[in-house]
Amino acid sequence: MSLVTEEIKASASEIYHGDEMCQEKSKFLLEEIGMPRGLLPLKDIEECGYVKDTGFVWLKQKKSITHKFEKIGKLVSYATEVTAVVEKNKIKRLTGVKTKELLVWITLSDISVDDPPTGKITFKTPAGLFRTFPVSAFEIEGEAVKEKNKEEKEVNAAAAVGVKEV
Repeated sequence: MSLVTEEIKASASEIYHGDEMCQEKSKFLLEEIGMPRGLLPLKDIEECGYVKDTGFVWLKQKKSITHKFEKIGKLVSYATEVTAVVEKNKIKRLTGVKTKELLVWITLSDISVDDPPTGKITFKTPAGLFRTFPVSAFEIEGEAVKEKNKEEKEVNAAAAVGVKEV
């Protein structure tokens, strides 16, 4: 049974279809709320939507997937439908996402990034258990390198401009 009813779809501020557009919009939303862009590595997304008034977000993909976050060695399972309520630095009432701890799959319900930023992201279960990891473990490979190179270029450009002004 889908958590996304026709009523919710009717109240949605934004609805997108197709993998390419949904990938772009989901990464933009994660960035906008202060989350790492690689947090939802979904594939073949058919539909995504956002109800701006409530912060409700949904993503539907063709089939469930399991992804391993290599930097922390954790397996995460994403169902065909992932829903959540988002706000600045927080994802609440998350459904459709589980992580493997030892031999057991555990449902995740909340994700938060420290504010002010400390470089840590915390995952919570409905039972109140939590784990904290570095935010960098959930960045998209290559993007962190691009961002670092961009910052270095800006610093070098500023230094070059500073030399010209003297």
